[in-house]
Amino acid sequence: MKSLVVVENIKRWPFHFEAVEVVSARAYLVERRFAELKRAAVYNMCRRIGYGSVGYYVSLLAAARGHRPMPSVSTSQALGHLPLLRAASEELEDELRRVLAPLKGEEFVLSIYFGRNMAKRYDRLARALFNQFPAPILIARFQWEHDEWRIASLRLGNPSEVAEGHRQFAIEAAEAYFERRHVAPKKSVFRYDLAILWSEDDPNPPSNERAIKRFIGAAARHGIQAEVIGPEDYGRIEEYDALFIRETTAVNHRTYRFATRAAAEGLIVIDDPEAIVRCTNKVYQAERFARHGIPAPRTHVMHEGNVHELAERVGLPCVLKKPDGAFSHGMVKVNTAQEAEERLNELLEESELIVAQEFVRSDFDWRVGVLDRKALFLCRYHMARGHWQTVSRKGRTDRYGKVEAAAAESAPPGLVHTAVRAASLFGDGLFGVDVKQVDGRLMVMEVNDNPNVDAGYEDALLKDSIYDEIAVWFRSRLDRRGEGPAL
Repeated sequence: MKSLVVVENIKRWPFHFEAVEVVSARAYLVERRFAELKRAAVYNMCRRIGYGSVGYYVSLLAAARGHRPMPSVSTSQALGHLPLLRAASEELEDELRRVLAPLKGEEFVLSIYFGRNMAKRYDRLARALFNQFPAPILIARFQWEHDEWRIASLRLGNPSEVAEGHRQFAIEAAEAYFERRHVAPKKSVFRYDLAILWSEDDPNPPSNERAIKRFIGAAARHGIQAEVIGPEDYGRIEEYDALFIRETTAVNHRTYRFATRAAAEGLIVIDDPEAIVRCTNKVYQAERFARHGIPAPRTHVMHEGNVHELAERVGLPCVLKKPDGAFSHGMVKVNTAQEAEERLNELLEESELIVAQEFVRSDFDWRVGVLDRKALFLCRYHMARGHWQTVSRKGRTDRYGKVEAAAAESAPPGLVHTAVRAASLFGDGLFGVDVKQVDGRLMVMEVNDNPNVDAGYEDALLKDSIYDEIAVWFRSRLDRRGEGPAL
């Protein structure tokens, strides 16, 4: 991807960067070669970027051309919106308290160059603000109000404001940013950029490291340059064409913030924000299944006023589930009425609604991977030895049941159709549907928005075809979006 720094007057430009081309705003707006440029990151460093200015049109036309402007029009407009700044202050409360507490006085100004500040102690605060409002230069002003530090204003800075003592640092911060993101591939020409959000620190990653490498390889085979990103890259998401989340998702988690921002910026996303909201809440799933006639165990939503209905509604033993539990967390099996009441009251202290579900015993769950409303893979997830779930947690040790990749012809009649029908209620992305078969009856247990695809497990039979299918899904949607012809 070509990198451009756009300024109003090249003759007054005070810096020199090795990795980028510096062009005038007028040239970028009117010259044909820039209009025809297929892929570019545009760093808008015009002094004026307000509505209707030349800088405004640089970011606006960059987005129209499929380039990646920084700042985007939405970012530059958000900077003047006080409620958004107040919201940012609230999210950064702990960091502001930690970093600014030693300061004396009532005002503090922080200069941020591509997410960095000259003083190391302010780096985390600078990065956090840059992640929320990505721009080459930001000037943040903080005020001491009501016994705490708050953001008073946040605006775009321009190169002429960079103090002489900051100039070399600003150049180094910019070049480090350019170099990290825009390394040209040696042999292949890629049409699109895919960010894969993945962390080896995730305690339950939906893909292991070998699988991530296979996703990257599959993307390359289909003209997509894939790159692993982490939490610190939130402010760079606009530079990509697509986002593939390979971390455990939750609404109150960075994965949802990444998905929301990416979708708002027009990226193609798995998992999209709606899928995360819908699939990570078991109350929603229970209602959805009931409304559309999806076969499932007897299920009832419990609250403080209907605790006494548990045994009558779902029977005993049964399973109690927190709405947003994942990987067997927030889920408990109860056998007696007394135990059910005790555990239900405990769970209701953490959540106002709890899902109670008929206990269904089986040796394994069928897992049907569904992509774009079609079956992608099939597995049997066996229960952990001596336990009623696929994972047994005792102390700090997790024990998992065996995972067996299965051929489509081994599936019981109606399994794939039922799973695809259930997943289709939640979108056309990537889902994992868990189904039990008991006495010939199929019952959908849940639809997961972030299904495991681990090398050596889900791909044991289908090998690279799973990764290729997902790469093709991204490629087809990117082409359909109108970014350009296929290679």
